Amino acid sequence: MTSDDFITVDPAQAKLGQLLFYDRILSGNRNIACSTCHHPDLGTADGLSLGIGEGGEGLGPHRTAGVGDDRIRKRIPRNAPGLWNLGARDLHTMFHDGRLSVADTYENGFNSPAEEWLPEGLDNLLAAQAIFPLVAQFEMAGNPKENEVAGAVHNRIDYAWPILTDRVRHIPAYAEGFAGAFPHIDTATDITIADIANALSAFMIWEWTSFDSPFDAHLAGHPSALTEAEKQGMALFYGKADCASCHAGPLMTDQKFHALGLPPFGPGRTRRFDPMVRDVGRMGESDALEDAYAFKTPMLRNVALTAPYGHNGAYPTLEGIVRHHLAPLDMLDAWTRDMANLPDVPWLSGIDFMVWQDRLEMARLRAAVPMTNIQMSDAEVTQIVAFLGALTGETARDGPLGIPASVPSGLPVDGRITP
Repeated sequence: MTSDDFITVDPAQAKLGQLLFYDRILSGNRNIACSTCHHPDLGTADGLSLGIGEGGEGLGPHRTAGVGDDRIRKRIPRNAPGLWNLGARDLHTMFHDGRLSVADTYENGFNSPAEEWLPEGLDNLLAAQAIFPLVAQFEMAGNPKENEVAGAVHNRIDYAWPILTDRVRHIPAYAEGFAGAFPHIDTATDITIADIANALSAFMIWEWTSFDSPFDAHLAGHPSALTEAEKQGMALFYGKADCASCHAGPLMTDQKFHALGLPPFGPGRTRRFDPMVRDVGRMGESDALEDAYAFKTPMLRNVALTAPYGHNGAYPTLEGIVRHHLAPLDMLDAWTRDMANLPDVPWLSGIDFMVWQDRLEMARLRAAVPMTNIQMSDAEVTQIVAFLGALTGETARDGPLGIPASVPSGLPVDGRITP
């Protein structure tokens, strides 16, 4: 990969996006930022199996579910993904279930949860993605009757974005920043949610584009870039282990959906008519039975930084998720609940593992897995894990902009996470 494989970014827009990414002004109750669940100290994720969104307190593994009336009402149904290389020009699908993609379904360039109400003026797929957590009840919007954003979302999704935009417009530093970074903006009233999204996109591309790993150096013709164990792991990855059948191409993903039979838990991403707690994955978007329990193949650069693993963070280590790929149903049977990193939430614990009590649902989950076991020795698994470690960028831990000392709203900034 080279810089030509990524969307070009304006530095002024990236700097503006940095401030917005760490600013809680974009949440309904002004108490959570994008950075809360996508923190650079945790590989741009949150270190939890299922996140603690709006109403929680603290960061990463230390985050708690809050107290009193402000406490969370639901865990985030899926694992917070890393933000690496989301500005790749070839990327056409996002979210674990692919519910956002480049398409002309609604004649606006995207197939998205907002359908025909998606705002105009979004520069790219990542910009389109950036506006959805802002209006998700349990992520950043909050609950009905708590704030005007949450109330608007429950009327119609696009009614909330102008409210957030108006907040930004009324902060002089943001008004000046947008006027300086975007040629079409002269005054605060010209700012739209698309401009906010484009700035966020510019920051994430600028900050977390990564292709300077030892593996990339090896591809560039430096044979000493990989250790012998990493080379052996690479040979297995592209050979016997068959990893590259899905983790293919420069992005190391086929951008398709596969049923792995990962151990289920949490509230699931249920639809209105689902009679039980479950997550049917891609089928929830496509309504196609062949997509049941299938989830998008993730990209792998910097994967060693983004534990835990799987669409729900079922495995705390790379070794665990590798072994699951090699023997999905055996690993499903051997999995134990303590492997899930779930902050204690007593008022939600009754549903955390409820799906395991549903014999038919568990049977459907197992039946959807098409894979047969691949026999690998412990030494070979160790070599594959070593290769995955060689996908970590040399500069991945230190983004060019980093965490701002303060943000224009004056609200608290998510700082460094202490071990």
